[in-house]
Amino acid sequence: MVVMPQWIDQPVNAKCVKDVWKVRIRVRVDEDGIMRREEIENCIREVMEGEKGREMRRNSKKWRELSIKAVSEGGTTDKNIDKFVSKLTNFKQQLLT
Repeated sequence: MVVMPQWIDQPVNAKCVKDVWKVRIRVRVDEDGIMRREEIENCIREVMEGEKGREMRRNSKKWRELSIKAVSEGGTTDKNIDKFVSKLTNFKQQLLT
């Protein structure tokens, strides 16, 4: 992922994608605060051809596998949704009695 955060939550999201998931490279701005075409091109080349790109693809596969496991039956997300629905159902029953 090549990121070019501009405002609001984008810098925070970009930091998370870099430091936690390790699947991004950030386009740097020049001394005037401008993202130059050459910098964007270099980042794309690094992602497509460089060692950082290979590492990002490995990390992306890892996160994909973890996500699939979490949403599959019995996974953490699946269990959390069941708990949430159960609490809502119990709350509704309490209101009706």
